[in-house]
Order: sequence, then structure tokens, then C-alpha cells
Amino acid sequence: MVPRSDRPRQRNDPERAPAYRGRSIDVYRDAVTLPNGREAELDLIEHPGASAIVPFEDDDTVLLIRQYRYAAGGTIWEVPAGKLDGEDPRVCAARELEEEVGRRAGRLEALGAIWTTPGFTDERIHLFAAYELEEVPPRREDDEIIEVVATPLRDALAMVFRGELDDAKSALALVLAAERGGRLRRGR
Repeated sequence: MVPRSDRPRQRNDPERAPAYRGRSIDVYRDAVTLPNGREAELDLIEHPGASAIVPFEDDDTVLLIRQYRYAAGGTIWEVPAGKLDGEDPRVCAARELEEEVGRRAGRLEALGAIWTTPGFTDERIHLFAAYELEEVPPRREDDEIIEVVATPLRDALAMVFRGELDDAKSALALVLAAERGGRLRRGR
């Protein structure tokens, strides 16, 4: 993980105007001085971050979602996830699990955090595993088209390795959760 203080410094006024301001992101064109002293213009998408959750119904079963994603051109396999709304990533994970899947976690375990695409965005996704689930009414947003599918963990991992579940945050979250639970052995 690169600490924020090690990022290139901006040469422009820090109160620059964004090139685009959207519902979830802001886009900037920054004039920067790189660590090697060279100057460059770089595009940066600022994102508030997100949390993603692997919900365990029991020791061997996870809840995957099939969700329509406009950017992907259709429905893809994922774990539940959502954008931080100014709250702690753990609070976001608990909220998204309830909203998208209709489950409340008795226990959330942090698995790590990832940069999604550091070539042009500062988005970090915090990964969690959720256990001791209790059913609650889902509260999906109007643009969320989601099907919840109980899936044996071994089948979910096989989907990752076959490329059927190709959402990066979800694939890594499943692998980390399986490894943490003793279902995968680390390579040496």
C-alpha cells in the first residue's frame, strides 16, 4: 500500500475545479511533479472508496449475487459491495450486506483492502467476510437488479478459477476468505 503522503504533489491550486463531477466520482486533470522530478499531466478519478463482503451462510456456503452492471454490458457474478457514504468501511460493509442480500452479520472479519485501478483512480475497496448471518428485509436501491444465490464455497472458487466470476474485488475477497478459513493453502 502506498501511503497518501507518497503520492505525487500537485503543482496547481489545491482547490482546482473538477473536469467532471458525478454521482459517485469526480474527475480531475492534474499537473503533477513525479517522484523523479519530471512533470506530467495526469487524469485522476476520485472515488470515496467501498466495502465488499463475502457472506457465509454456513462454513461451506457463501451468498453470491448476480447483478446487472451497465458498464459490464450485462449481469455478472459478485459478492455484495457498495460505496462508502462517509462512514467507516466496516459500517459500510454491514449496511451493504443488509441492503443487497437481506442479511445482518453477527461477526464481520476484515480481509484487507485493495486499489482497484491505481493507474487512474484512488478507489480503495475494503474486503470483509461476514458470519453468523440473520435474515432481514433487503433495501435495494432503484437501480440495483440483484439475484442472491447460495453457492458452495468450493463452487464459488471454481467459478473464479474458470473465469466465470471475473469481478476482481469479488474474486480476491473469495480467495482471501477461503484462505483465512483454511480452505486454500498459500503457495510458497
